[in-house]
Amino acid sequence: MLRERTSPDISEFLRYLAAHPEAEKKLPPLPELSRELGVGVAALREQLEVARALGLVDVKPGTGVKRKPYTFAPAVQKSLDYAITLKKDHFMAFADLRQHIETAYWHEAVKLLLPEDHEVLHNLVARAWEKLRGSPIEIPHPEHRELHLTIYRRLNNPFVTGLLQAYWDAYETVGLNFFTDYNYLTEVWQYHQKMVDSICSNDIEAGFKALTEHTDLIYQLISSSQ
Repeated sequence: MLRERTSPDISEFLRYLAAHPEAEKKLPPLPELSRELGVGVAALREQLEVARALGLVDVKPGTGVKRKPYTFAPAVQKSLDYAITLKKDHFMAFADLRQHIETAYWHEAVKLLLPEDHEVLHNLVARAWEKLRGSPIEIPHPEHRELHLTIYRRLNNPFVTGLLQAYWDAYETVGLNFFTDYNYLTEVWQYHQKMVDSICSNDIEAGFKALTEHTDLIYQLISSSQ
């Protein structure tokens, strides 16, 4: 069993949050926290801003500071946004990581899905086909994002789900949600249809095969959009 230890590099404010894990509970005013923690108000404000950027607290005028449930995504998103700004090719490296994560956790994630999740997946596929076959044609990007995240939603691992959420934010950052190659979109959603049908019929291996084949399409998309 892991011993409970706190990193020596963690700030006084983050130590306080870790010691008071009641979700959504309003925190004391900064002057009160300053006295309790023995940290100046100015330094505490800086620590609070770091916690806000990491998605650990919500800060609103008039309502004060409330802690939020832990999620890994904001920390990844901040670093990934900078990496992509520095060099756009970093998105491809992160897309490769995402592909490995999805394939590694596919079997575990699919087995955890509930009947209501199956219904959500069916509805997402149906909505996507309506957009693609409509007039005018619409890009079913929200459905694309939600379908993948729904498949992995039951995993009790905030780091896996956080990395996957960060991928989709980066996908939008580089503009792939606006790309309009109809043949590509049709092929992607044919694979999605196979994935969802396989999940709902408990043919996990057929779904895995469709997943691994369809994730290679992202490289074709990026190449054709450059």
